Amino acid sequence: MKDYKKLNVWHKAHENVLDVYRLTKNFPKEEQFGLTSQLRRAIVSVANNIVEGCGKHTEKDFANFLQIALGSCQESEYLIMLSFQLEYLKKTDYERISQQVGETKAMLISLIKRIRN
Repeated sequence: MKDYKKLNVWHKAHENVLDVYRLTKNFPKEEQFGLTSQLRRAIVSVANNIVEGCGKHTEKDFANFLQIALGSCQESEYLIMLSFQLEYLKKTDYERISQQVGETKAMLISLIKRIRN
């Protein structure tokens, strides 16, 4: 069992969660149960799966949860792009959060490779 708070990738994922929550506060009210909710759930899923994976006993199980977190990163990237194209996000916010999620993805891929080798 690992301490997720010691993982840089978890800290990055957690920062993403906080940023997405701040950004989605300004989304239209009619998106509260649509895009806002979906994006928040997807980005939280990244951090949650890292945490849950840390509670598993084998490296294989841990890597599987990291893989799920990576899928949630992919989903988040799309939802962020959609939010920008619907003009719910400013270009600077879109670029910043997209870069942050991309960095999280890269960190997850690196960690998954390291664990599986």
